[in-house]
Amino acid sequence: MKNISILGSTGSIGTQTLEIVRANDDLNVVAIAAGSNITKLEEQIREFHPELVCVFHMDAAAKLKTAVADLNVKIVAGMEGLIEAAVYDKAEMVVTAFVGMIGIRPTLEAMKAGKDIALANKETLVTAGHLVMQAAKDYGVKILPVDSEHSAIFQSLNGENPGEIDKILLTASGGPFRGKTRAQMKNVRVEDALKHPNWSMGRKITIDSATMVNKGLEVIEAKWLFGVALKDIQVVVQPQSLIHSMVQFKDGAIIAQLGTPDMKLPIQYALYYPERKFLAGERVDFGKISQITFENPDTENFRGLALAYQAATAGGSMPTVFNAANERAVAKFLDRKIGFLEITDIIEYCMEQHKVVDNPSVEQILEIEQATYGLIEGRW
Repeated sequence: MKNISILGSTGSIGTQTLEIVRANDDLNVVAIAAGSNITKLEEQIREFHPELVCVFHMDAAAKLKTAVADLNVKIVAGMEGLIEAAVYDKAEMVVTAFVGMIGIRPTLEAMKAGKDIALANKETLVTAGHLVMQAAKDYGVKILPVDSEHSAIFQSLNGENPGEIDKILLTASGGPFRGKTRAQMKNVRVEDALKHPNWSMGRKITIDSATMVNKGLEVIEAKWLFGVALKDIQVVVQPQSLIHSMVQFKDGAIIAQLGTPDMKLPIQYALYYPERKFLAGERVDFGKISQITFENPDTENFRGLALAYQAATAGGSMPTVFNAANERAVAKFLDRKIGFLEITDIIEYCMEQHKVVDNPSVEQILEIEQATYGLIEGRW
């Protein structure tokens, strides 16, 4: 029996993680955390019986406490509660599925407490990769990637010497607007941007896919996870989303991981690594596949990817600015306060205004996040 804690249990990754728990009797959920969706949380509490539940927003936590007063469950709130769920003594692994930089402190505290991390919160590595990777070494814990692309790279490296990597080939679907120009995307609506052609994901990450900012975040994440230079990470557009990523080695051999676009596969692989368990679902039928195609990414019309490489090259605190600016810009787009193309305009503006801080601490990272938000609110 493996005891797990899920941070972000009501979101896309969190609910799919619970689907895997539902299908396997050797997984046990001891702690869960979410932002404010107490309706979904109550359902999860009554089905999975966690001992500890964090609701980030205080008012919602009070309401949930009343709703589940008949159950033996501890309800906590705020960042302290989130950290309590992350370090819960009975948990062996923590699934970090919160969206945004809110995941940094709980992830680091979980690692200090000796918990292995199933990492779905890419912002943690993007903004604090230097701290997270050092913590993994210091506390002897595993970081198991849940992103489909990073899981694919991780799987492709099984049994291989990481020192013999020549290049990481990070695949991208191209999103719903692949092939379109900026002029054609000028009047994109929220509903259009949320229609991803292949994957079922949360709203924020779906918008990130449409701008290709998500792929930029994944480039930075791959740099930290696999210890490779930026120049050795190549983004390849693979519209069918069958090849989830590849690794090219020094001898020219390429190993790829293929499968249907289903996030439950990388989630389950992280939960059970190194074991592979049965997973119900559709299988790839090569007899029905007419072609698998590849393209170079369009960084002129999808500037988010180019800006990510700029941020990663600058290093230090610049990826924090890139990430924070994107978070706030996407929120404004989803609230219909800015246009689609303004997302990358905002990111670029914030990066231009920032003076890089080398090796920032957690406190500095969070201060820079807030300063970036302030910069945006003062102009948009």
